[in-house]
Amino acid sequence: MQGAIEAAVAKLEPGEHTIAAAGRTDAGVHARGQVAHVDLARDWDAFWLGEALNHHLRPDPVAILDVARVPQDFHARFSAIARHYEYRIVPRRAPLTVEAGLAWQVRHALDLGAMREGAAHLIGHHDFTTFRSSICQAASPVKTLDRLDVSAAEGTITLDVRARSFLHNQVRSFVGTLERVGAGSWPPDRVRTALEARNRAACGTVAPPHGLYLMRVVYPEPVFASDA
Repeated sequence: MQGAIEAAVAKLEPGEHTIAAAGRTDAGVHARGQVAHVDLARDWDAFWLGEALNHHLRPDPVAILDVARVPQDFHARFSAIARHYEYRIVPRRAPLTVEAGLAWQVRHALDLGAMREGAAHLIGHHDFTTFRSSICQAASPVKTLDRLDVSAAEGTITLDVRARSFLHNQVRSFVGTLERVGAGSWPPDRVRTALEARNRAACGTVAPPHGLYLMRVVYPEPVFASDA
């Protein structure tokens, strides 16, 4: 929705505007906590800027939740120290209704214990080549994964993932691989074998985008009142 926001900004200050977001998401991925910055000429009141942008964003499915003035050296992407994603899976045979387009439906049971055992192999500082898209533009496949928790509630399995930054398709590759573990097609130790292979061919199926949510971007100092 970058284009929609840039068009809304242009309604307020005519001309070309480019917003810089904390991270790029694939088409179909949901962003509940995306952060972006833009340089404006006018000294806008933060509250009324948010109101004006939301007015011009209708009827696009995107909304500005909060606006804050930031220092000149702030950058939505490069100032971030962590990104928090969730991935939602609904294991059931009946079609999705309320959750349609908002979670990945698999038509078989998943073993949470096995998924957690497999996920443990991914925590820490590793070369994640296996879980990196072939078109990833990151300079290095080496990243530090701080968290990969697997939980279940009300019929939905949630994978809670946190790191400073991610490779292209990294989270969806984790999820697709752990789904194979939960389904019993892979033993948990095969996740470690796949990681150590440093080969994209060793990865499980990449999970679809519509189950993935960017939940929060963390900065060294609170940016918004809700961060305090």
